Amino acid sequence: MINKFAAVLMMAVLTASIASGQTEGGTPGQPSVTVLDTQEVQGILGREIRSTADENMGRIVDVLVDGKGMARAAIIDFGGFLGVGSRKIAVAWQALHFVPQAEKRYGIVLELTRDQVKPAPEYKEGRPVIVIVASGKLEPLP
Repeated sequence: MINKFAAVLMMAVLTASIASGQTEGGTPGQPSVTVLDTQEVQGILGREIRSTADENMGRIVDVLVDGKGMARAAIIDFGGFLGVGSRKIAVAWQALHFVPQAEKRYGIVLELTRDQVKPAPEYKEGRPVIVIVASGKLEPLP
């Protein structure tokens, strides 16, 4: 009985030290791990985006984040045919909706139509970024 209690106590101490970032020896900085279910997460670069009117809006080619690591805009390769005549545009991250694959045949929906996105200026790295938001307005990122 005492041996079982000691084993349970040792496991609790070991679990607590691992959770606090320390090993049994007390050295801080050991990484912890998180297991992500592949049905709950997915990569989005290269994924097709559809409008709410089921129009092909292009593919996500980059994601812009601010200094805090928060996603602010998606860069979409928009327009053209078979890669000819396309251009990159920035759309507000909030304008994207991630739909479970089981509900629709596509997973990423943009709250804008092709006509609303057409006048958006082209995104060029190293230049000020103009982001089109769901209201159809163009707003610069701060």
